[in-house]
Amino acid sequence: MNHREHLAIIGSGASAIYLLKHILDQAGLLRRQIRAISIFEKSSITGMGMPYSPQTTDVFNMSNISSEELPELPVTLGNWLRSQDPAVLKELHVQDVKISDSEVYSRLALGRYLQAQYRTLVSRLGECGIEIQEHAACEIVDVQDQPTGDGVMLTSSKGGLHAFDRVVIATGHFWAGEDKPDSGYYASPWPISKLLPQEGAHHNYAIGTLGASLSAFDVISSLAHRHGDFVRQKKGKMIFRPHPNTEDFKIIMHAGHGLLPHLQFDQEEPFRKIYRHVDREGILSLLDSQGFLRIEDFFDKVCRPALRQAFGEDAMPELLAALDDPQFGLVEFVEKMTDKHDYVNAFEGMEHEMVEARNSVLNHKPVHWKEVIDDLMYTLNFHAELMPAEDHLLLHSKVMPFLMNVIAAMLLPSGNTILALYEAGKLDMVTGKVSIADKQTEKGMTTITVDHEGKESNMSYRMFIDCSGQKALELEDYPFQSLVKNGSVRKARAPFSGSKAAADALPEEKKKHLFKDEDELFYHIGGIDIDGTYRVIGSDGKTNPRIYDIAFPHTSGIRPYSYGLQACNDTSAILVRAWVEEIMHAEPVTNDMAEITEIYEKVQDS
Repeated sequence: MNHREHLAIIGSGASAIYLLKHILDQAGLLRRQIRAISIFEKSSITGMGMPYSPQTTDVFNMSNISSEELPELPVTLGNWLRSQDPAVLKELHVQDVKISDSEVYSRLALGRYLQAQYRTLVSRLGECGIEIQEHAACEIVDVQDQPTGDGVMLTSSKGGLHAFDRVVIATGHFWAGEDKPDSGYYASPWPISKLLPQEGAHHNYAIGTLGASLSAFDVISSLAHRHGDFVRQKKGKMIFRPHPNTEDFKIIMHAGHGLLPHLQFDQEEPFRKIYRHVDREGILSLLDSQGFLRIEDFFDKVCRPALRQAFGEDAMPELLAALDDPQFGLVEFVEKMTDKHDYVNAFEGMEHEMVEARNSVLNHKPVHWKEVIDDLMYTLNFHAELMPAEDHLLLHSKVMPFLMNVIAAMLLPSGNTILALYEAGKLDMVTGKVSIADKQTEKGMTTITVDHEGKESNMSYRMFIDCSGQKALELEDYPFQSLVKNGSVRKARAPFSGSKAAADALPEEKKKHLFKDEDELFYHIGGIDIDGTYRVIGSDGKTNPRIYDIAFPHTSGIRPYSYGLQACNDTSAILVRAWVEEIMHAEPVTNDMAEITEIYEKVQDS
């Protein structure tokens, strides 16, 4: 940064909010380099983000983070809620309760809170001498890099052109699929209003979801509250009473392995850390002669001792004994812990696990192994570019499904809702891999094929919602195609550590992700290529000092375990710290992992 620059931020959700927060924290230095920030938001509502906006979510959709787990903003969520009028709290579905820093509240409440913090940050940055220009309802449809000209040019949906010195892409959630309402198919649950019956009407038929994730539960919760009432009996048990004329209303979840999410658990530490169980020197010491961080070495040297301590604290001697076996590696760990959660009937399994979950949450008894594996994978996340293709494939095929089932835990009240619906005969699950034909033959219906242990069956739905989450981004789906066409961005990739045999052994559906660059074979791990400070990498292999991308759907290949507001905070902190280092040393940060990890360390210690 050699002169006072004009910075653009595309998006105004959580990542952008934490970016503004860290810019404000360093405003004494950065205001000498940043003269103005322009914020572009395609929604008419700024400062909320898609998951928390009333345009997208519903009053019955809960967030999954408490005030004490939220990274620092000007005011805590708990204190902000306590300062609101009763009418506002009622509107946000926060009523008849004492506000607690350890409780989880509605998405709408979290969204309104985030917007209030956004407004405060914008105001304070202005007071510090950094001009803020907001552009609501202004979608950026293209970005062009002009390294020898005017920096970076943004094109808005309104036809306007805007030139900037630097751009941070923080666009958030992305779904490539398209809804097909004529056949009742929805590529995502959002906005959830599209799934709801008109007031006074009902969906008196079976509804299918692809996935049994927390997104599927958002659908279940919103629809169930329109088709009946949840009543708590004297002994505390919750039951569901269907409305009249909803005899055929039922939701059927389709899950590949027939698993429901793990339930909420208490934690000792409210925040994840990049370096809790190993320091940067320890990570760098694990690199092999080819410069790779092998996932089994990471498990053996870092995860094994940390998990051994955790299982000891959780009084799980069977797992302690397993970890003493050097042949018990990451895959064996995942399989063993998955088996412990695998039940013939997933709902009966949830009811069984509810006892332990209640004890953990209500009596503040941490489940150490779950907390530890979350931290360990968070560490791996920020060093994933060091892994070879073989290990990325293992991570995505075996480890990530397990992690999302364990760590994206279901709140206890949500679990009670699930069980009440199941006992009322309004919720069920079908195990098996689902495929959906592009062309549907039956009008007004979506027919799916379910493959369970080699046996196929067809099921048809008037409404079928894909709740399986965001898919890995392909380059042709990147929202700013000029950057693709001009070679300003490229596919995220991982080379193979072994011989060509590893690539040859891939199943056919994986081989389509193989490609060569300058005669070296790579695997496309999803999304675009970035360096450790979120600068995009072009087709020439060079980092771009003008364009940064912190949108998780775009960077999920390089940062596969980035999710949630804590990751939004750390990501933004890393980016801003790199700017600070650039100013202090009068030169850009290199892409050397030794230097990058020093930034991680400084972010964690700040």
